Amino acid sequence: MHISEPSVHSVANSLHVKPINVHLEVAVAAPITTTLTYCYPAKNAEHLSPGIRLLVPLGRRQVTGYLLAITPEQHSEYTIRPITDQLDRQPLFPKSMIPFFRWIASYYRYPIGEVIKNALPGGMTPQSGRRVLLTEQGKNFLTDFLHSNPDTAPAWMADLLDKGQLNPARTRTLWRKKRQQKELETWQEKGCLIIENIVTASTSKAKVEICVGLSNQADCHFSDNDTLKKSEKKTLTLLSEMISQCATAHVPRKELNKSYSGAGKAIKTLAEKKLVYLTEQQVFRDPFGEQPPHFSKPASLTAEQQAVLLKINPAIKQKKFSTFLLHGVTGSGKTEVYLQAAENALQEKRTVLILVPEIALASQLEAHFFSRFGRLVALLHSGLSTGERFDQWQHIARGEARIVIGARSAIFAPLSSPGLIIVDEEHDGAYKQEDSFRYQARDMAVLRGKLQDCTVILGSATPSLASFHNSNTGKYRTLTMAKRIEDRPLPTVSVIDLRSIKKEYGSLPFFSETLFSALAKNLDQGNQSIIFLNRRGYASLMLCQDCGTPVRCRHCNISLTLHKGSGKLCCHYCGFTAQSAIICPSCQSARVKELGFGTERIEEELQKRFPEARIARLDRDTSTNRKQFIKILKAVHNQEVDILVGTQMITKGHHFPHVTLVGVIWADAGLGMPDFRAGERTFQLISQVTGRAGRGDKPGQVIIQTHQPDHYAVTCAQQHDYSGFAEKEMQLRGALQFPPFSRLVNLRFSGENEEQVKRSAQVIGAQCRRLSGKFGIDVLGPASAPLSKIRDRYRWQLLLKAADSASLHTLCDTLLAAPPDLPATVRMSIDVDPENML
Repeated sequence: MHISEPSVHSVANSLHVKPINVHLEVAVAAPITTTLTYCYPAKNAEHLSPGIRLLVPLGRRQVTGYLLAITPEQHSEYTIRPITDQLDRQPLFPKSMIPFFRWIASYYRYPIGEVIKNALPGGMTPQSGRRVLLTEQGKNFLTDFLHSNPDTAPAWMADLLDKGQLNPARTRTLWRKKRQQKELETWQEKGCLIIENIVTASTSKAKVEICVGLSNQADCHFSDNDTLKKSEKKTLTLLSEMISQCATAHVPRKELNKSYSGAGKAIKTLAEKKLVYLTEQQVFRDPFGEQPPHFSKPASLTAEQQAVLLKINPAIKQKKFSTFLLHGVTGSGKTEVYLQAAENALQEKRTVLILVPEIALASQLEAHFFSRFGRLVALLHSGLSTGERFDQWQHIARGEARIVIGARSAIFAPLSSPGLIIVDEEHDGAYKQEDSFRYQARDMAVLRGKLQDCTVILGSATPSLASFHNSNTGKYRTLTMAKRIEDRPLPTVSVIDLRSIKKEYGSLPFFSETLFSALAKNLDQGNQSIIFLNRRGYASLMLCQDCGTPVRCRHCNISLTLHKGSGKLCCHYCGFTAQSAIICPSCQSARVKELGFGTERIEEELQKRFPEARIARLDRDTSTNRKQFIKILKAVHNQEVDILVGTQMITKGHHFPHVTLVGVIWADAGLGMPDFRAGERTFQLISQVTGRAGRGDKPGQVIIQTHQPDHYAVTCAQQHDYSGFAEKEMQLRGALQFPPFSRLVNLRFSGENEEQVKRSAQVIGAQCRRLSGKFGIDVLGPASAPLSKIRDRYRWQLLLKAADSASLHTLCDTLLAAPPDLPATVRMSIDVDPENML
C-alpha cells in the first residue's frame, strides 16, 4: 500500500493561496529530541485536534508526526514549512496524555516522537520510501543477465523479474548498501528501471466488511415482483428476514452468501436496480477467542479486604492523586480488592488501567475481570495480532472499553480520565523495558496518576525495595493484608542443602530423595504439585569432552541451550539456532556432551520416575501464544494435571487451589549474578512460588533445594519474613549507597568493533570524571558488560551514581551539549534507573 505523490501533496498545494496560517507543534517519529513547527491554513484548523497523526516533510523525506499543540502564527526568522497531509480525523490519544509524553521524553532522554510511536499500536507510521519498477527494456536486459549468470546473480533480481517491482521494504534493504544503490541508479539511467519515491501507508487499519441493506424502493417489489428473477426474489426475501432477526439496517454480505449460494450474483443485479445498497462496516477483531475460566464474586469480604477498601474507595471518590502500596501475602485476596476498587471507579464515571508484568499474568487477571465486567474489558499487550491491538486501541480511544488490562506498554492506553491505576506484582523487573526506549512502567503509572488526578495501587506480596522505601518515607500509603483468605495457613517450608546430597555419575542429581518422596505421596493423595526452575530448555551447556570448549552462539558471547524436543541449540538472546547434532567448533570432535538442566529435562526426569502422572510444562517454549497458555491453565484448574513444571511464569498471581506441594529445584540460581539486586530477585522468586501452595482447603508444603541454605534471601523466604529480608538488604544497600539510597544512570556503548567500543567508553568515562566532582557524582567503570557481546555487537558500560536524579540529568545535559567525537559505528544509549546490569 502507498499514497501516491499527488494525494500526498494535496494539502500542501492548497496552502499557496491561503495567506493566514496557524502554527502546529509536531513531534516527528524520528530521532530528534525537540518538537518541530509546521504551518496550516487557519480557516481549516477546526479540523485539527491534538493527538492526530500528520504527514510532514523532514529534510527531503516524508515522516509521520504527532500533533501536540496549535498556536497562532508568530513571526519567525526561519521558513515554516506546511504539513503534507492529515492522516487522522479523530485523535489517537487524548490531549490529557501530552504532558505525560513530554515528561517521559525528558526523563528517559528519548525523542518525544519516538516515545509516541512506541506508545501507539505498530504499523501506524507512514514515511517516505522507494519502489523499484521494471521497464519493458529492463525485462529483456534482466532475462539475459540472469541467463548468463545463473549462479552468481542475487535473489532480488529474480524476484524483480518475476513480480515486475520491488516493494519499499525490499528496496530499503538494498539501498543501505552503496554498491547495490549505485547499481540500481545505473540501471535507471539506462532505462531498465524506474525508482519511484512513494509514501508507505499505515499497515494497521480498521478491518471492514461489505454489508447489504434494503433500499426504499424494495418494498413495492415484495408485492409486485414479477419482473425479478427467482434468485433475486429469494435473495430479497432472505435479506428482509435476516434484517428483521438481527434488528439492523443491513447484514454482512458473506452471511447472505453463506445462507444462499445464489445470493452473490443476485446482490449485484439488485444493486444495479437500486433495490439493495452496499455499505461498509468495521469488523471488530476479538482478541479473547476461547473464553478464560469463570470466577464468581465472593459472598463476602475478609476483614482485611474491607479495611483496605475503606481507605482506597474514598481516595477514588475524591478524584485526587494518591498512591497505595498494597502489601498482601500470597492468597490474601488482593485480586478481589482490585475488582471492587475498579467497580467503585466505574461508578464514579472514571476508567481503570491494570498493569501486569507479563502476558501470562494478563490472561489470569483477564479471566477475573472478564467474569465481572464482560465486554467493558480491553486488552493491550504484544501477544495480540497487529489488527487486534489496533482494534483494542480504537475501542479504548472511543470510550467503549472502560477497563484496560495489559503488560507494561498498556501504560500508554488512551484513557482520557482514569480514576484507578493498578500495578499488580509491582516488584517485577519485567516492568522495565530493557532496550531502545528504556522506561519503567511501574514508575510511569505513579506519574500518570499524578498528572491525571487518580488513585494508584501498587500490589505485591514481596514489594520492591524502592516501593518499600517510598512507603517508609511517606511517599506511598501502606496497606497490609497479612492473612490468607479464611485464615488458611501459609505453607510449611523446608530447605534441602544440595551440598550434602550424594552425587550421581559425577554430578548432583536434580531431585533430592526428600522431594521425590513428597511428590510420590502427593500423587497418591490425589493432590497437585508444582516444580519450579527458572531456566527453560533441556541442557544449558554443550561442552566438548576433548578440548573443553563450550558451544557458543555465533552472534553472542553466550552458550547455546539445548532444546531436545525440537532438536535445536538455541540462543535465548538473539534467537540463533543450530542443529543439536553438532561437532566442536574448536577441535572438530564429535564428543560434545550436554551439561546443566532446564525445565524440559526436569519434565523428562519426572515422566521417567512417575510414568502414571499427568505432567505439563509451562514456559515460553510451550506457551508461545495466549491460547496455549490458557489451555494449560484450564487443565491445571480442572485437575487434569498432576505435576506442573515451569519457569517464573508460574510463580506470580496464579490461584491453583488444589496445589499442595511446591518444589524449587535450584533456589540460588540467580544469586551469582553480577547485580546488586540479585538477592532481592531471589527472595521474591522463592516467596512468590512458595505462595502457590496451600491456597485451597488443604495445607501446603514447600521444599527448597539450594547450595546456599544460609543465605538471608533463602532463610527469610523460608520463614515468610519480608520485613527481615528488607531490613538486611537495606543495610547492605545503605552501606554501598545503592538504590533506593541513590539514583543511577547507565551509559551503554555497543558496536561491531570491540576496540572502538572500548575506546569510546573510556573517552566518555574520562569526560564524566572531569565533570563528576562539580555535580557530586560517582563514576563506576567503564567496563565490559557481563554479557559482552549480543547480536554481533560488543558491549561496554559506564555507571553514574548520585544522591538525586537532578545531578545525573545535569551531567547528561552537559555531556550531550558538547559530546566527544565518537566513531559513527559506536552507539551510546542512556539507561535512566537501570534494572538490569548484565
